[in-house]
Amino acid sequence: MIFISKYLIPKGYNGLTIYPFVFLKKEQFKQDMILINHEKIHLKQQLEMLIIPFYVFYFLEFLIRLIQYKNWNKAYRNISFEREAYTNEMNLEYLNNRKIWAFFKYIRINDF
Repeated sequence: MIFISKYLIPKGYNGLTIYPFVFLKKEQFKQDMILINHEKIHLKQQLEMLIIPFYVFYFLEFLIRLIQYKNWNKAYRNISFEREAYTNEMNLEYLNNRKIWAFFKYIRINDF
């Protein structure tokens, strides 16, 4: 289910996914198939990790990346879940062929 809320979305972002909802900053973003695909990838990630563990892992990885890069945006872009979503957002068939736990291949162990 997609909702529009310019107030829930942090500055600099267009969408936010909190299973089972996708929040978009503007109504027109409903037509942005790349953004919607990106958020659907996050829905799949959240579901396969049983939702709450996803947020714990996401937050911990973000903190590690923030310490590593000392830059908010760079830390965010290097979270394994975001790497998977950004890498595959333009492939609208990605979710049809995606293997379970696919985000694991986006974790760079040597980065820790």
